[in-house]
Amino acid sequence: MATGRTHRPATRSRGIPEATVARLPLYLRALTALSERSVPTVSSEELAAAAGVNSAKLRKDFSYLGSYGTRGVGYDVEYLVYQISRELGLTQDWPVVIVGIGNLGAALANYGGFASRGFRVAALIDADPAMAGKPVAGIPVQHTDDLEKIIKDNGVSIGVIATPAGAAQPVCDRLVAAGVTSILNFAPTVLSVPDGVDVRKVDLSIELQILAFHEQRKAGEETAVETAAGDGALPAAVPRGAVADDSADQGPDGDVPAVMPA
Repeated sequence: MATGRTHRPATRSRGIPEATVARLPLYLRALTALSERSVPTVSSEELAAAAGVNSAKLRKDFSYLGSYGTRGVGYDVEYLVYQISRELGLTQDWPVVIVGIGNLGAALANYGGFASRGFRVAALIDADPAMAGKPVAGIPVQHTDDLEKIIKDNGVSIGVIATPAGAAQPVCDRLVAAGVTSILNFAPTVLSVPDGVDVRKVDLSIELQILAFHEQRKAGEETAVETAAGDGALPAAVPRGAVADDSADQGPDGDVPAVMPA
């Protein structure tokens, strides 16, 4: 166990591995839940369980942040919330534009978690002229003709693409040319970007296909067990060589009763 009070600036200059960066939001979510319940401290084991990771991995990740402390005390929840938020850049306001205000884009615009996590939806942009001026989540939709001006006027560096696949790359090119350096892509396509531009892809269909694979595998394993049982294999709970005389469980006519006595 450790506290989050000790900070070594040298750890920041060494850089943080991408795998650790990917887990920081998980820790922050778990810590925020603890903070909302007014929990002052948490052990590495408790926090790791809440975040769904290994406790040794958590302690290693926190070492990159310079978080160490006293055994038996635990991590200071509020300080870690601040420290991880600062490391993720969430202590400042990040204006975001969402391009493509269909069903998914509108749902993203209505998501209330952006503001609480340091992100401000600065503009909603769509190519459909009929959408121009229409309010979504209290924000009027603007046409893609004004994309470059919108990005410049709002100082946007993060763009969200929720367009159809065919429109995603042209939109991406315009975002990058206008100065956007980070893109969250919901379109079902792979984007090509120059060096220095970060892209994170969210593909719900791929995630569902992965789940379908696991469901199919589990179904196959169950079928294999049932087939083995049908071929006369003994149940796993019955040791081989310990099968009793069948006649002991037979009814008066030699048939096994439909309901066995308790």
